[in-house]
Parts: sequence; structure tokens; C-alpha cells
Amino acid sequence: MKKTLFIMTIAAAMLVGCCKKESPNPFFQTWTTPYGIPPFEQIKYEHYLPAFEEGMKQQSVEIDEICKNSEEPTFKNTCEAFEYSGELLYKVSTVFFNLEGACNSPEMEKIAEEIAPKLAAHSDNINLNKTLFERIKKIYAQKDELGLDPVEMRLLEEQYKNFVRGGANIPEELQPRFREINERLALLSIKFGNNVLKASNGYKLVVEDKARLEGMPENAIAAALELGNKDESTKGKYVFTIQLPSWEPLLQFCADRELRMEMWKAYSGRCIEDSLSNLDVINETVNLRIERAKMFGFNSHAAFVLDDCMAKTPEAVNNLLLQVWKPAIKKAKEEAAEYQKMIDAEGGNFKLEPCDWRYYTEKLRKEKYDIKEEEVSPYFAVENVRDGIFAITEKLYGITFHINQNLPKYHEDNEVFEVKRGDEVIAILYIDYFPRESKGSGAWMTNFREQWYDNEGNKVIPIVSLVLNNAKPTADAPALLSFDQVETFFHEFGHGLHGMLTNCKYRSLSGTNVSRDFVELPSQIMENWASEPEVLKMYAKHYKTEEVIPDELIAKLEASANYGQGFINAELLAASFLDMDYHTLTSPTKIDVLAFEENAMKKLGLIPEIISRYRSPYFKHIFTTGYDAGYYAYTWAAVLDADAFEAFKETGDLFDKTTADLFRTYVLEKGNTQDPMALYVAFRGKKPIIEPLLRNRGLL
Repeated sequence: MKKTLFIMTIAAAMLVGCCKKESPNPFFQTWTTPYGIPPFEQIKYEHYLPAFEEGMKQQSVEIDEICKNSEEPTFKNTCEAFEYSGELLYKVSTVFFNLEGACNSPEMEKIAEEIAPKLAAHSDNINLNKTLFERIKKIYAQKDELGLDPVEMRLLEEQYKNFVRGGANIPEELQPRFREINERLALLSIKFGNNVLKASNGYKLVVEDKARLEGMPENAIAAALELGNKDESTKGKYVFTIQLPSWEPLLQFCADRELRMEMWKAYSGRCIEDSLSNLDVINETVNLRIERAKMFGFNSHAAFVLDDCMAKTPEAVNNLLLQVWKPAIKKAKEEAAEYQKMIDAEGGNFKLEPCDWRYYTEKLRKEKYDIKEEEVSPYFAVENVRDGIFAITEKLYGITFHINQNLPKYHEDNEVFEVKRGDEVIAILYIDYFPRESKGSGAWMTNFREQWYDNEGNKVIPIVSLVLNNAKPTADAPALLSFDQVETFFHEFGHGLHGMLTNCKYRSLSGTNVSRDFVELPSQIMENWASEPEVLKMYAKHYKTEEVIPDELIAKLEASANYGQGFINAELLAASFLDMDYHTLTSPTKIDVLAFEENAMKKLGLIPEIISRYRSPYFKHIFTTGYDAGYYAYTWAAVLDADAFEAFKETGDLFDKTTADLFRTYVLEKGNTQDPMALYVAFRGKKPIIEPLLRNRGLL
């Protein structure tokens, strides 16, 4: 995810809405839909809880059968049997939690709040099952004598490790409290995300006079007017929301500083006050994580999390981040001085503030490079960008994409594609382009089903979904993307390739089921192709004239590529350090969240004109989506992706088949079947170095 939320839309409600008349539960039936896609139109709210309950019950029975097996534990009767257990629970969980993020509603919230602690308890029941762990432990002790192939060995090692990290070795007297913590954390995560979505949906900036929008691109103004016309109370007015395609153009282009300041305060002040405050949620979450880490014998939550990542320790993370931070903050200070000089020259009687940064960045960019967003975005209609990504992927990996709108969809905005290698369908791809109130902000990749081979050896193809939040088409123009949004699309598609091209025997090891600091490699390397001149000519075409992007404009994009890198890196790294500051705390304490955040930024030396990319109260990555003590992964993986892209550049061919085959074989296909650094070295022939990253970002 790059940027990296409940009122159900009418269309979504039609698809997954509540039905008064009870209907057969599709989760208890074999799906006869093409490719076994979830039959979204048949799934009602009333179906989830019974399916969750039955799914947990079935898996408990399956595990009980493993434990009662009188035969000596073997890889097949224990490890594989456990791997293949819980099919119904997996089925309902993937549908529910994906739709909770993309098509939420009060009904979905209620179900999530009820089921989250039950799922946490079910997980603990498995991880703390002594008999099951003893069987796996016995197999693990004999692993070198069993003749397992490398993938089987990896599954055994991962299962053993996951049981240990799931609490199997926690003293029995601490296990009741361990269970309480896990159940409470599950609820706190749900509450945090719901508060962010409600706070984001609850704000609208209404502008009556178009003259106040001076400087903004016409497509952004048109989108604001269309949004205003959807509600009788704002008809004929311009409405802006805390959705990226709405707030970012206003902060970037609007000359009216009062409007920028009002939007900035709403955006950066979410979930701090009133009933949607996340301050107590953060305080409790951080302290519970510390308490749980202590049970595992670690001093901090970060030490516990990183022990299972490439980085291994908080010290290694901080060492990496500081190597980028020092040149980044130096450049950010230079940028701030330039913007203040421009403000003073214009007679502005104010000091540069965060609400001004994007505006003056864009203004100075125009002055320095003669490049304007309204000249750029017409070449990046979302359909052209999509088709360009498809063409790039075909050249690299030999796969093609074929739209099939007859396949089941969870929302009318979906496009659905059959992904083929030759005539063989190897995956199904969903793309969900546009924001809505029921949808979380940002962008992400997920699966409705991961790739694996069933216990009869049949390959099960993945069903991958890319969830974006791009500006919608207007009456006069298609959905036009900023170049930043283009890169986001490429980024999420890279995650998608990791899910689509994986070829692993076991589901728990396939695709993106890798460490957080490795999972961002496939996504971030994909961004590199977006801006290469020969690639731009493949997909950047004017939506009106079909004219290929001219060399002059490409030259401007190239010249300005490293412009503003001080800000971009400083806000990203500030969020990474903030994450680590919370999760390297070693003793439970009452945390004044706002004071803690302020002190963390002062200690770091972040200038007041910039804030952390995510302030604590809406920092979903670390309080809901599993990037706790892991936000650094974007920078860690950036070292990998910059070094990896060098492999292509060194050949003189961005689509070099040998290099692409190596990357597909050792990164995209292998999932978590080997150590990630071993996979990287197998691809690259050496460990990565940081210089390509610093050079690419103009920080050397």
C-alpha cells in the first residue's frame, strides 16, 4: 500500500444488503460461479455470523481430529492436515473483511465488533492447544531426518515459529491474560478504523463562490461541483471531502489560503476530539502490546515484531532510517527556505505552515520547470494507465488481461479481468477505482482467494483485488490521474502481481504472505517503470486527441522528478520514526498521545512546516492494518527496489527477459517458501546497497 476511511452506497447495499426474508446461506454451499468467485449478489448480512460460527466450529473439529490421531505425528497427518483445516472460516473471512474495507456499513460494523473477539479467541484456542503444539514440536525436532523437500521444510518451520509467536510457550498462568489482550486488541483495531472512516466521511468543505477556487484545475472544480449537486442542500455549490482526490488538489492549487487552512485543519485534526477520538484507543493499544511482548520475553513490541522480519531489530531499522533522514531533512529545510522566500516576495505577511507546503511546492515547480498539473493529467486517463500497466506486464512476464464484466462483482464500479498465460487462466483480477463513503481511504491490494494446491494436487487460482481511490470521471472528462496517483496504481499493481503470479503448494506460504519489509519490494519496483520515457510513450496519451505525451513534457517530468524530495521523504520517515517510538516503549504507561507525538517530532528534528505523513489518531497502518513496528518497511523495501531496478537498467533493456524471468521466479512466484534475503540474492546475485535509493531520490 502506498498511501497510503460508513454509509453504504445504494449500489453496494443492493449487492450485500440486508434482506428481511431469510435466504439460503451461500457460505454453506459449493460456489458454482465461474472460477469459484464469491457469489456477491447472494451474500446478505444475515449470512456472516452463522458462517463465522460454523467455520470456527468446523476447524475446531478438524484440529481435534489431528490431536486425537493415535498414530505418531507426521508431516502429513499433522502439518498438512493443519494447513488444510478451516476452509469455511477462510471462505467467509476473506469475503467479509474485504467488503468491510471496500463496502462498509453500520451493519458490517456491528458484525465486525461481535466477531472480532470471537476470532481472536478461536486463534488463541489453536495457538495454545498443547496437544497440537506438541505434535508439531515433535516433528520439528526430527525435521532433518524426515526427507522433507524445501517447501515442506519451510511450512514446518513457519508453523512451529507461528505457534511459538502465537503464545504456545507462554506460561500457563499467563495465558488467560494473554487471551484477554488479544481479544481486546482485536476490538480496539475495529474501533480505530471505524472512527477514522466516520470522521473522514463526516467532514465537507462547502464553497459557494467559484472565484475562491482560483488556481485549481478545471477537472477538480468540476468534480467538486458534481459532488455538491448530489445533495439538494449543496446544489450548485462546490464540495470538498477528506478523500485524497478531493483534498489534495485543493491544498496543492487553491490560491485562497483560508480554504487551504480550513481543509488542512479538518484533515490533520481527525479523531482527536468528541466521540470519534482515537486517543484512548491508541493509549490502550500501545500498552497492551507492551504487556504482550513482555510475555514473549521481549523488551518491546517492536523487538517482538521485528524478530520475524528482515530487519530483525529496532536498531537496524533506526540505522537505515537515519541514513535517509539526514539528507532528507537537510533538503526539506532548503525547500522551506525557498517557499518562505517566495511568500515574502509576494508580500505575504505570514510564515510558511503545513497548509501552505503543497501549494508553494506546486507554484515553485511551475516556475522552475514550466510544468503544470493541468498539462500533465490529461495524458493519464485511468483507462490509459491501466492499459499501459497491462502492456508492461505482458512484456515483462508474458501474461495478458481480458475484461469479463459478466463475472460476479461486489460493487458496480468494479472491473473484472481474466488473467491469462497463453490460453490458461491463472488468476482473476478486480480493480475498484473510485472513492465512496463506504470505502476506506488510500489504496491497497487484497485477495478474495489466495493461490495454492489443494490436498489432491489441483491448482487453485488466486482472486486478487486492487482497491484505489482515484477521482471519478466528470461530465466532461474521464477520470484523470495526477502522476502521484499513476505511481500509486503501479504500486498496487505490483502487489497484485505478487498475488497473481505466485506458484506455491501451500496457501499460508503463497503470494504476499511474506514479511512486511519484503512485501513492498514487488510493489515499489513496479513504480519505476511508470516514469521511464519509453514506457510513458506506451500509455500516456491525451484523452481527447490520443496524442502520445510529447518529448518536451517528458523532459519536464524527468527534470522535476526529484523536486520536493525533502518533503516527501521527511514526512514518510517521520511517520516511520513515530511508529518506532510508540513500539519501542518498554514499560506500560499513561500516554498523552498528542504530547508524545509532538515530543517525538521535536526529538527527530522535524521542522514545524511539515507533519508526519499520518498523525497518530488516523495512523491506520500501525493501529489497524498490521504495519505496527513495520511502517519502516516502505523505506527498507525501497532499498531493495532501487537496487533491483538497477538490474534491469544495467542490461540496457527495461524489459530484459532474463532479468524479468529471474525476478518472477525468485520474488513473484516463491512467496514465503524461502528466506527473503536468500530469494533476493538468488535474483540479484548479491545483497542490496543503499546508494541507488539515495541517488534516485536526489539525496546523495
